[in-house]
Amino acid sequence: MPYTYADVAKMIDHSLLQPNTTAAELEAGCKLALAYDCASVCILPYYLTRAAQLLGGSSVVPTTTIGFPHGGHTTTAKVAEARLALADGACELDMVVNISQVLSGEWDYVRREIKELVDLAHAHDSRVKVIFENCYLKDEHKIRLCEICGEAGADWVKTSTGYGTGGATLDDLRLMRRHAPAAVQVKAAGGVRDFDTLLQVREIGATRCGASRTAEILDEARRRLKLPPIAGVAPGKAGGY
Repeated sequence: MPYTYADVAKMIDHSLLQPNTTAAELEAGCKLALAYDCASVCILPYYLTRAAQLLGGSSVVPTTTIGFPHGGHTTTAKVAEARLALADGACELDMVVNISQVLSGEWDYVRREIKELVDLAHAHDSRVKVIFENCYLKDEHKIRLCEICGEAGADWVKTSTGYGTGGATLDDLRLMRRHAPAAVQVKAAGGVRDFDTLLQVREIGATRCGASRTAEILDEARRRLKLPPIAGVAPGKAGGY
């Protein structure tokens, strides 16, 4: 499948979610994402306001997490998190489902929570990625979640937080792309650490990928496309995704 630099760069949500990331590293990570023209920066919530300032006027959007990484927050807490994130400038929210309720078969609860977060975000012209944490789920759970996300109007279904026992697999991405409605996009997170893997998930139909090795991945893309390297940007802090 042919691609341009923009095609692959705009797949990447540059991940800045490691708890031991310093403010200076968060700042540098935003600047790296700007230099490489990624899709978004997914950043620790406390730094979101500053990230929105740094990214303002660019095509790189500020993003943060809701109910991260375990998903066990009450719906009320997740909604409060989302309201604050939207007020702080988030254009996209990556929310973790209540994994316990999924595994308990409490689908009405799961549906209501996703719908409430999606409706709130959409009312603020923002979008939602729903994180499944597939390493803990059976295929039937993943399929039902894809269906519910379609019913709720979610913008993406997402494989993982990057902090579970496993990340994105090609088989899971195929399953999610097959069972999510066409209007719902698919995001890979956890394990996409090189350009060839990025191309594989793109071939499957994933449109976004969480990555902390953004510079390495996109440096290789530029090399293959015979584009000049991005100069003067610190490589950032690997880890997480």
